Amino acid sequence: MNFLAHLYLSGDDEDIMIGNFIADGIKGKRYEDYPPQIKKGILLHRFIDDFTDTHPICLESKILLRPRYHKLAPILVDMIYDHFLAKHWAQYHPLPLREYVDKTYATLQRRHADLTPPIQKMLPFMMQHDWLYNYQFQEGMENVFLGMSRRVRAGEVLKFGWEDVAANYDAFESQFTLFFEALRNGVAEKLRELDES
Repeated sequence: MNFLAHLYLSGDDEDIMIGNFIADGIKGKRYEDYPPQIKKGILLHRFIDDFTDTHPICLESKILLRPRYHKLAPILVDMIYDHFLAKHWAQYHPLPLREYVDKTYATLQRRHADLTPPIQKMLPFMMQHDWLYNYQFQEGMENVFLGMSRRVRAGEVLKFGWEDVAANYDAFESQFTLFFEALRNGVAEKLRELDES
């Protein structure tokens, strides 16, 4: 899953959200250096990534993309699922997406010192281009795919990402709906396990 899903799945705990947001930059056992709730967010992020990478529904989505994108297919699936989360946001969260995104940006700015240097560098671009809100729109996704095509090694092909989303749109939407419910249940169980550990 990508940024919006990781943030959403952190729930209302600000420290868990920070940990989840910075987790990609925290390797190995370095998570143990963080306060308990941030550590929990890092471990939650790792669980979400593992759950997503191994789930058979996500594999179905990747198979639709493999002919053109090969090893980059999982990156596209993460982005596509964030698109559907944003599109159907009202089904999952009581706050309107605009309000949730603005509140999240404000939290991330206020907690700037707790972010890793790469995330600190990325955050202004995320906010300037309003990634979290614009995932719901075709134009927003096209811009994200284009930006990633410039940043990811051998990622030039990603600029065609929306073409393949559009070609398989209904299938991806159905896959997301089924998968996300399973993921939400898995996250709830993982959080209970982390609370007990």
